[in-house]
Amino acid sequence: MKVMKVLNEVSQFFNENIAPPHKIISARKKEGEWRVLVEVIEEKEYMKKYARDQMVGLYEAFLDENHEITGFSRLSMRYRSDIEEHEEQ
Repeated sequence: MKVMKVLNEVSQFFNENIAPPHKIISARKKEGEWRVLVEVIEEKEYMKKYARDQMVGLYEAFLDENHEITGFSRLSMRYRSDIEEHEEQ
């Protein structure tokens, strides 16, 4: 299944380069390109040390038709306990 291959590629990329993904919340193919939204726990150990709520970063990653990452960026950060509504772009 193509979606599982995309999710595996994104998970591997984030594990190796950013941080382990907390949750992949969206994967969508549009005009031959995949857009995947990923939540990542930021600076987990630092936040634990100071007894603060964890920070969650929302990232987007793009993959081409060969399932290779072509780009990524962090869209936002929030405390884990905060509720954030996402608008599809």
